[in-house]
Amino acid sequence: MRVLLVNTSEQSGGAAIAASRLSAALNRFGVEARLLVRDKQSALATTVALPQRCRLRGAFLWERLCLWAANGFSRKGLWSVDIANAGVDITRHPAFREADVIHLHWVNQGLLSMRTLDGILHSGKPVVWTLHDMWPVTGICHHAADCRHYHSCCHDCPQLQRPGASDWSATVFGQKVKAYAGAPLTFVAVSRWMAERARESALTAGHEVATIPNTLPLGAFEALPRQEARRRLGLPAAARVVAFGAARIDNAMKGLPRLMAALGRLASTPGAAPLHLLLFGGVKDAALLRQAPCPTTYLGPVAGPEALSGVYSASDVLVNSSDYETFGQTIIEAMACGCTPVSFDRGGQTDIISHRIDGYLARFGDIDDLACGIRWALEARLPADVLRQSVASRYSEEAVARQHIQLYERLLGQTGRGSHQLKEEYTHD
Repeated sequence: MRVLLVNTSEQSGGAAIAASRLSAALNRFGVEARLLVRDKQSALATTVALPQRCRLRGAFLWERLCLWAANGFSRKGLWSVDIANAGVDITRHPAFREADVIHLHWVNQGLLSMRTLDGILHSGKPVVWTLHDMWPVTGICHHAADCRHYHSCCHDCPQLQRPGASDWSATVFGQKVKAYAGAPLTFVAVSRWMAERARESALTAGHEVATIPNTLPLGAFEALPRQEARRRLGLPAAARVVAFGAARIDNAMKGLPRLMAALGRLASTPGAAPLHLLLFGGVKDAALLRQAPCPTTYLGPVAGPEALSGVYSASDVLVNSSDYETFGQTIIEAMACGCTPVSFDRGGQTDIISHRIDGYLARFGDIDDLACGIRWALEARLPADVLRQSVASRYSEEAVARQHIQLYERLLGQTGRGSHQLKEEYTHD
């Protein structure tokens, strides 16, 4: 079986990491998988970079320019939505032609246009689309927040400066309706929460929405001796270290101010152990970091399992205070390294954490409960092996790869593209 995974980047962003890990897992368990990307950062032979670099960059810039102009040259919504009005045709690429199954991941920012998506969906090949955010099931937004227009038809998009009945959200929603109609398309949500949001969309009518989580290469993440990990990072040995990380830690959706408010409550408690905040990820405005109510270490972006293992191993607690997460990749990574997670009870993280068993789920937006959760995690001191085993059985490469393989095989059977027929097709080519 030959599967082509498609993602904008190979390593930048959560979806890229998830797609790369799935590609590796599928290859380990008998699938000939390749990952087709715009931005390739490794030397892996199984990752294929599209050759049209100038055209891809031009598609990205054209899309942003159209959005900027439609928004009255305001930056509002410029990065929270994608209109897919430009991209490249990958259906003529050898990797596409040779694949039995096409597996889309995050394909925005000039990689695929709606026209290209239409061609992919009606190529005759089964298409699986993993929902790393809500864009495939809304008009143009990556997260609908409190908007419910996508339940029937997007319009008057609240993330645009100039919303209207015929705005970009309405246009692209209509294009998706036409592209999805009659296509052999199956959506895969990475959490039950994401699956529920997807099934609410009019765009998924008539299409299956399966739930398969992201995978974790357990062998790449290990719990290191805590004091040794702290020594390497220059962290105080006696402090209670609370970690927080994201691709952009000052992204408002990630909720760093909520964590700082919770730490402020803990720091003001008489007799409390000294707290130390450990931050990792990109940041545009460093002024936010200076608002922490306790000593802080900022590591900048941290990439790779080895470096991440050191961060998680040095920390007592990992906090996720986001508005939502479709999955919660940092949570399972931290647990694999013996770090207790604390999160809000909203989003994909509710699939991962069992409240007060292997982590804490605070009431969404409740700063006092978030502080209570951090205190609970610090006092519980859950054994590293208990945390690791909790994720090992659910997110191992084998467990997740097998679920995808079973889905691929079932879809190939439904389309009648059995192994004998596929072999004949490629022989005739």
